[in-house]
Amino acid sequence: MPFTPLIDGFGRRHTKLRVSVTDRCNLRCQYCMPAEGIPLAPKADLLTFEEIARLVRIAVAAGIRQVRLTGGEPLVRRDLPRLVEMLAGTVGLEDLALTTNGVLLADQATALRSAGLKRLNISLDALDPVVFQRLTRRDDYDRVLAGIEAARSAGFETIKINVVSLRGVTESEVLPFGRFARDTGREVRFIEYMPLDATHEWDRSKVLYANEIRQALAAGIMPLRPIERPTGSPAAEYEFIDGRGRIGFIPTVSEPFCAACDRFRVTADGQARNCLFSSTETDLRGAMRTGVGDEGIAELMAASIRGKAAGHGVNLPGFVQPLRTMSAIGG
Repeated sequence: MPFTPLIDGFGRRHTKLRVSVTDRCNLRCQYCMPAEGIPLAPKADLLTFEEIARLVRIAVAAGIRQVRLTGGEPLVRRDLPRLVEMLAGTVGLEDLALTTNGVLLADQATALRSAGLKRLNISLDALDPVVFQRLTRRDDYDRVLAGIEAARSAGFETIKINVVSLRGVTESEVLPFGRFARDTGREVRFIEYMPLDATHEWDRSKVLYANEIRQALAAGIMPLRPIERPTGSPAAEYEFIDGRGRIGFIPTVSEPFCAACDRFRVTADGQARNCLFSSTETDLRGAMRTGVGDEGIAELMAASIRGKAAGHGVNLPGFVQPLRTMSAIGG
């Protein structure tokens, strides 16, 4: 039966849910984790596939229409295609997507597609293997490229490439990614570096801003023209003026899109977060494991959404970075 729609105090109706399936990752990206990694949740605290499927069913009954699986790195979770198959059959769910770093994708792309996964976002922060290794602290560049090709061969039509941009590190990657978008037909999405790193070393001076990237692409390749932005999308989308090559920008720091935000998150250990930068969480796992019924779980989700702030506050005095990192929250 339908539950109360997930509407916050500012009238934003929530239709998108991001579910982290693990806080574990096989890379050690500079903007996320230290080289030695971070403390991980005990495996017993992670949601089971059955618990995830139940939460998604309840969320869809409350108006969620799109679900994205994240991590950590979701492909390190054993038997992930089985979860995809469980979720793909949810009545009322219109879209099921996955964000991955691509390292393990070559071996799983076909199974994921067959299980019902519709779309992929693949994180690749550099096309230069040396810069890639510097950023990720791993030598897996060729495996990511193989994963992208395997996804294409498996029949995924929508494959977006996510690029986190850091000043002093990735300026040299802007034009190569612009050409990559033009040559491959893949949408490249530049994401501003956000204060979600484990060592809390984020500094505004390290953010390579979206408008700077736009200007570099215009000067080095050709100008871009905007494409109408889908409702609630975090990405401002553009194409080169000759119509060849699509570029997206997620300008979380410089041009926040909070006023149109229509998503919330569930962490791998079952905590609902109404904003990526929220300082509070709602314990859905504990509620499920102590016998709370579907109606009660739906109300916990709704209460979390009702408590959502107007914006993430990154640009406000007194902003406090979340204690959890991106890998622990779910990207």
